[in-house]
Amino acid sequence: MKKIYYLLALIAFAFTACQKQPLVPLAPLTKTAALTLTLAPADYQLLPSADYPHSSLSFNSTTDANTFIPLILAAKESAQLNDGSTATVTYTIAPPSLKVADSVYEHLTYTVTAADYKAVTGNNYGDFSSLDVLNFLAYKYPSPVANQLAIISYVLYTGSDNSVVNSFLYIHGAWMKIYQVTPAEYTAAGEGKYDQFTAADLSSLPGYFNFFLKNDITIADTAKAGDVEYVSYSYYANNDYQKVLALTYDGSNWGVISTQATGSFLKKNGTWSAVLPTPTITHALTKDDITLIVNSTAGTSAERTNLGKYGDFSSWAAADLDAAFIIVLTADYPTPATGTNYDVVYLNYTGGADVPTTIVFQWSGTTWAAH
Repeated sequence: MKKIYYLLALIAFAFTACQKQPLVPLAPLTKTAALTLTLAPADYQLLPSADYPHSSLSFNSTTDANTFIPLILAAKESAQLNDGSTATVTYTIAPPSLKVADSVYEHLTYTVTAADYKAVTGNNYGDFSSLDVLNFLAYKYPSPVANQLAIISYVLYTGSDNSVVNSFLYIHGAWMKIYQVTPAEYTAAGEGKYDQFTAADLSSLPGYFNFFLKNDITIADTAKAGDVEYVSYSYYANNDYQKVLALTYDGSNWGVISTQATGSFLKKNGTWSAVLPTPTITHALTKDDITLIVNSTAGTSAERTNLGKYGDFSSWAAADLDAAFIIVLTADYPTPATGTNYDVVYLNYTGGADVPTTIVFQWSGTTWAAH
């Protein structure tokens, strides 16, 4: 009897174990978030070390920011964030070089002649003082443009004659002598063979130049927070160039002059990407556009008659306005672009005055529609 009892218990247990158990709903693993963040130095270093922002802690352009920030977001933010999550990201832009008017080396170089010395100084000594060379630049380049760079070879008199090559930049309405990287400094940076930097050096230039400026006694002895130095350097990229990097002193170090920018990013299909601003074309109605509407069937006869008489829109129904402006857009833009806002600006007569008013239209690929 005891054996039968155990057998029945075993069968009952087996029967219970085979029953389908009710499913307990699992909590969602993801969420949609609207992030707002400012990139910290550690965030840039989430990028591979081979990518220049890893060490520069900044981007050279908005385009680069739009390329690299999605990689930072993918590494920084939880992979469980839903599609549709957004991020407003503030970041640092530090252009690698001041954009000079012309950076081709052979266009910038000039060696002062005996005639030049005499024309500027009025004597035959064949040398310049520090003031003379600035007068020479005004003589040589009577109509300089902003950020014009000149590399001048001349004899400088400082108690004795010395042959020098110096960089001068026309900025803020005047010529100024700027810092020029020396052959010894190229050697210290590992580029002594050609005395030139290349694209491989770009991310390292701020660090190099900070070291050079801090160890140049003519700079370091008088440097104070807020000072700006323009560093002229040779750069090779399928041609010889001379470029300029602007650095500012914070009281301890020289760093690139940077600005803050903000971009918008969206997670879609599991991937972060930049949300680019919608291209916009603004179209202010012309007399020909008004005539085209007046002669069309858009709106009512009374609306068109009033438009033809006064050249503005008075109490037009919204649907009639849309129809009229679609006629104009169809005529003026025979090959419209999709994904572009067409802002139609017209005069809306209200409150006894003409008020410039805008309606935005987009082309879907087959039809126009107001947005």
